[in-house]
Amino acid sequence: MSFSNIMDSNSYSGISTDPDTEKLIEARAHLLGPAYRLFYERPVHLVRGRGSHLFDADGARYLDAYNNVVSVGHCHPHVVAAITRQAETLNTHTRYLHDGIVEYSQRLLATLPGEVDQVMYACTGSEANDLALRVAQMYTGARGVIVTRDAYHGNTEAVTAISPSIGGATTIGSHVRAVAAPDSYRAGADVAGRFLADVESAIAELKAAGVGLSALIVDTFFSSDGIYPDPSVLAPAVAAVRAAGGVFLADEVQPGFGRTGESMWGFTRHGVVPDLVTMGKPMANGLPVAAMAARSEVLEAFAREVPYFNTFGGNPVSMAAAGAVLDVIEDERLMDNAARVGGALRDELTRVAADNPRIGDVRGAGLYVGVEMVTGPDLLTPDRTGAHDLVNAMRDRKVLISVCGTHGNVLKVRPPLVFSMSDVDWFCTEFAGAVAALP
Repeated sequence: MSFSNIMDSNSYSGISTDPDTEKLIEARAHLLGPAYRLFYERPVHLVRGRGSHLFDADGARYLDAYNNVVSVGHCHPHVVAAITRQAETLNTHTRYLHDGIVEYSQRLLATLPGEVDQVMYACTGSEANDLALRVAQMYTGARGVIVTRDAYHGNTEAVTAISPSIGGATTIGSHVRAVAAPDSYRAGADVAGRFLADVESAIAELKAAGVGLSALIVDTFFSSDGIYPDPSVLAPAVAAVRAAGGVFLADEVQPGFGRTGESMWGFTRHGVVPDLVTMGKPMANGLPVAAMAARSEVLEAFAREVPYFNTFGGNPVSMAAAGAVLDVIEDERLMDNAARVGGALRDELTRVAADNPRIGDVRGAGLYVGVEMVTGPDLLTPDRTGAHDLVNAMRDRKVLISVCGTHGNVLKVRPPLVFSMSDVDWFCTEFAGAVAALP
């Protein structure tokens, strides 16, 4: 299932009773064009946010169980204050000296393995992955890339070519091979072996095609593929990639910055050290900040030949926001919160699932949970319709989630890291009611 179809499955279908909402939808369609999508059959008009809660134009309160961009909570006062102070002092670019980018880089790299010792800045995860591909190609002298079958790595031309979720086989480049994600729900104990075999087959195909192997790039939680947290799958595949002359690129745009509750980065769970790490979405709690961190020996060939510059990447205001996010993660012990609250959320969802055969699997780590909807536990047949109905039913109950996976049947629950036990109660109460009401 393509990324566009996943979004379409939750897009506006004309169901609205509010004339003001209808006017806003019409204006948006006229001014922005048809490429922009809206979530839910009845779109939500949001005007304010605080912590894990959002408020619409009528003042109704929603539980945000989806947006990890504002990972430390909507409008966190410490982040807002840091942005304001720096914005009223100075904002320029990285060709002038400024303490902010150096101080933040030291803090960021300290959270990564020692081998990953240099960092470059951009504005979006797409840009960071685009840059990482160029670095990998110059280091290896090859172009071939291995991705998972429903991966999403961004929307520049280069990363669209490695993002089959946008449009399936019609969009991926001739230098790209897509392998099945490690579906632990169906593959069981052999999931790591299957993933390794698929990666080795892709390596052989790329070499036979004459493009060679540049990189294996994965979202270390396989987010778009359906959320597969099994930590056993990556190490053997990464070893095979390196033996074939390629590098491992960990896309941490979604699982990074403490989301798994176990460590700062998703790749840590797998016991591997990447050659390149990309990050973005939650990095500055809503400001467009992204980065690519690298082993210096991998970066050297690119850095020697290309004088990289990004007008907005690494600017003082962005660095102030990103630094404030690290402050909050540390000071409020949000990784611990993700582990504790996320564990409670999965336990309660598992309890609900035990009474409903249409919930085939509850999986995840920290505050990142996938709930797989199936037509029955024996068939394991994906239930796209049931997932679609649940997402919209939850929206009507003022709880916001989305879907992912090949068939759009995996509920994607990915709240801000400040999610609380009372939020878990709210979520699970509404979820149990929505599941019970499914046709």
